[in-house]
Amino acid sequence: MELLLLIGALAVFALIVRVKAPAVYWVLFGLPAALYRILSSYRPTMEACELTVAPPWWKVFAKKLSAGEQPARPGVPKLRGMRPTRTGLVLRLRLAAGLAPDDVVKSAERLRHAWGVYSVHVFEIRPGVVDLRMTGFDILDRVRMPRRLAAGPLSATVALREDGRPYVRDYQEIPHGLTLGANKSGKSMHQRCLIKALAPQSVALVGIDCKRGVEQGPFAPRLSALAITPDQAEGLLDALVVEMEDRFDLLCLHQGIAPGTPLEDITSDVWGLPKKLRPVPIVVLIDEIAELFLVASKADTARRDHMVTQLVRLAQLARAVGIYLEVCGQRFGSELGKGATALRAQLTGRVVHRCNDKQTAEMGLADVNELAVAAATSIAPERAGTAIVGDSSGNWTRIRTPKTSLGEVAAVCREFAHLTPDIPALAPFRPPTGVPAPAPAATPSIASGTA
Repeated sequence: MELLLLIGALAVFALIVRVKAPAVYWVLFGLPAALYRILSSYRPTMEACELTVAPPWWKVFAKKLSAGEQPARPGVPKLRGMRPTRTGLVLRLRLAAGLAPDDVVKSAERLRHAWGVYSVHVFEIRPGVVDLRMTGFDILDRVRMPRRLAAGPLSATVALREDGRPYVRDYQEIPHGLTLGANKSGKSMHQRCLIKALAPQSVALVGIDCKRGVEQGPFAPRLSALAITPDQAEGLLDALVVEMEDRFDLLCLHQGIAPGTPLEDITSDVWGLPKKLRPVPIVVLIDEIAELFLVASKADTARRDHMVTQLVRLAQLARAVGIYLEVCGQRFGSELGKGATALRAQLTGRVVHRCNDKQTAEMGLADVNELAVAAATSIAPERAGTAIVGDSSGNWTRIRTPKTSLGEVAAVCREFAHLTPDIPALAPFRPPTGVPAPAPAATPSIASGTA
């Protein structure tokens, strides 16, 4: 009787933990069960999933010599290691000769069902070796970011990937990005997480929010410049282009190569400059790109064309001098007007939230992967913050940003207001903070002649 009560209490405890704390349930119950299923059925599962190759000739010959009744068994990937994680399990496989990582990717769904895990993701480590990253539960249902977020310079950890790893926005790897999505899909949350992660770093944040600054205004203490109307945006883009050209002049000046100049000192971008000469990087955050394209009257056409030209110039050239664009919008197609597709083509990083129509998803992901388009259009409305991330390599994954309030990000911006760089070219657009802050940190600037 006592044993039955103990088993019943354990079952109730397991059900409660599974709902309230899925990570704890995975460690206590899910992981041991998954290990048993994998170890007890590894070879039969691989054979059933057709991850096999013909046995080598010497095994076939040895079987014939031994007069064995059973034929030589086909070769399967060899299990080279297992590593439990907080959210799942990682298997390292050595592929049999003749198998490719794509073969494993095609069988990932069958492996998921065979071993009773929530998802299986395949990553190539080196030729012939892959990792199977499994998750034991839906980690995007309630996002819990890892405690240790080790991001490098000019990198921001903004979301959690569906395989359990953090999603890192690295501007040195992918300089310009585009974020699309319908209303209430999570675009603003994504931008908040981005600003929160960049605020403690040595970087200038520039905002363009033509909704009178309702989204970016609370971050004013940490912004080096802010435009809240199309007229202000035009002037700010002109100032950014001037700053870009001045930085190119600095590079040309540094490249006045003397005969004895070391080869490692020759550079074509600001990251190769000596630290004392290197200008502070600038991240330009545009909240709603359509507000810069749309015109209310014929008189606005010239202003729109000028702004678009400046944006395209920045997207094409500014990466080398440490100026990066982060563009948000509900749609970004040719219907916005001349220059829209030219600008979109320069925005390599793509983050697409829930879309109301397939055409919007195609604007962001059609040149990445068709499967990514289908994934973006299948995001449920109640899963705000979920998005599909892709780049020009054709790789894509599903992410979700943690819930972050406007006040929480504003508090971080006030805390690190003393890191706001003073860039003279952008000084006319420096927003009033409304709160006392320490003096801005002095940074090398081209416009002031510091170099």
